[in-house]
Amino acid sequence: MKTLDSIPTGKIERAGRLVKTGVKIGGNYVKYYGKRLVNAEVSREELDENNATDIYDGLKSLKGSALKVAQMLSMEKNLLPRAYVEKFSLSQFSVPPLSAPLVRKTFKKYLGQYPEAIFDTFERDSINAASIGQVHKATKDGKELAVKIQYPGVAESISSDLAIVKPIAIRMFNLQGKDSDKYFKEVENKLVEETDYILELQQSQEITEACEMITNITFPRYYPELSSERIITMDWMKGKHLSEFARTDFSDDLGHKLGQALWDFYMYQIHGLKKVHADPHPGNFLVSQENTLIAIDFGCIKEIPDEFYRPYFELASEENINNEALFMQKLYELEILTPTDSQKELDFFTALFKEMLTLFTSPFNQEEFDFGSEVFWAKIANLSERYSKDEQIRKMNGNRGSKHFLYMNRTFFGLYNLLHDLKAKVVVNNFRKYLK
Repeated sequence: MKTLDSIPTGKIERAGRLVKTGVKIGGNYVKYYGKRLVNAEVSREELDENNATDIYDGLKSLKGSALKVAQMLSMEKNLLPRAYVEKFSLSQFSVPPLSAPLVRKTFKKYLGQYPEAIFDTFERDSINAASIGQVHKATKDGKELAVKIQYPGVAESISSDLAIVKPIAIRMFNLQGKDSDKYFKEVENKLVEETDYILELQQSQEITEACEMITNITFPRYYPELSSERIITMDWMKGKHLSEFARTDFSDDLGHKLGQALWDFYMYQIHGLKKVHADPHPGNFLVSQENTLIAIDFGCIKEIPDEFYRPYFELASEENINNEALFMQKLYELEILTPTDSQKELDFFTALFKEMLTLFTSPFNQEEFDFGSEVFWAKIANLSERYSKDEQIRKMNGNRGSKHFLYMNRTFFGLYNLLHDLKAKVVVNNFRKYLK
């Protein structure tokens, strides 16, 4: 794969790259509608494929926040056409890496020495490259290490990148008015945290130590003396990426075992630590040679405040969902309903969220839940498709819910998708044995 000797860091240069991408997308639409004039049966699949390719190609050279947004969207399998999901999912661990000279320059700046002076061996070619950083393999004192290096300029370009992406997101998610700012601020704050490798090192150590008693999941050890604000060093963990493993012919029992470990890991964080690894995409998990799970990246951690945690999980109870007065009260507490809503909006969004919550919280109301069930996923797909085509939603204010929904919903969608890939059947309350 071709390497990058530089990354655009200036606002004008980065915006220019995206403008070129926009011109290409405009050309794709012209071609599509031209073909439609000749043949009304032409499908949108070719248009989606061309647009997804051009958007991804435009973002991958920029890296950073713009590419991270694509990565987040790739997890929304029931929101975007398949072409976008497949193309954007490449941003998880398959983008052009930095060249060796640029890697050496980064080491000299942030650790004061070149990598060959710090490690016994250091592989100049990266093992994988994603949206914010890339990983190199190294050794020191007989230990195999993974060294993650952040791309230059990523931290400094977060605000300008989001300003460029904002109009696209507003249209895609039907956000209206100034209230949408709270969601973009939440994303910006999380991205700033993800570029702070000193914070990531601290969070990684805290969460892995707190979760080490959970069976069938392991974590790397981290090395503060070999890390800095833009470089982080940890143990090299051997295994297959979860997405690669999911394509193999694994047994039902192994899928259930790995799925239970993943479920317990997430439920313990949420209910025990009140903070959670909010980036559950396949690139952050491996399956070891011993058939256990490995969690390898803790850059995105979402703290869950009590004022959100309480009503959020009270609505996970089927009994509370069916209690009309209590249900309405919790919707107000979670900012899903607002005092300025018309009666029409109140009726519509109450019915919408009752249907959504009844479906999405169904795992919490059973002793055992089968995430491999195609019935469950067909219901999610049908619900998503129905509401994506609902003209009434498009006419109403899409700013619904506390800002904390962004990363909590992302966490659960990602977790559910990983469990589905594993065809896992989990014991829902098994995690409670780990709570003190």
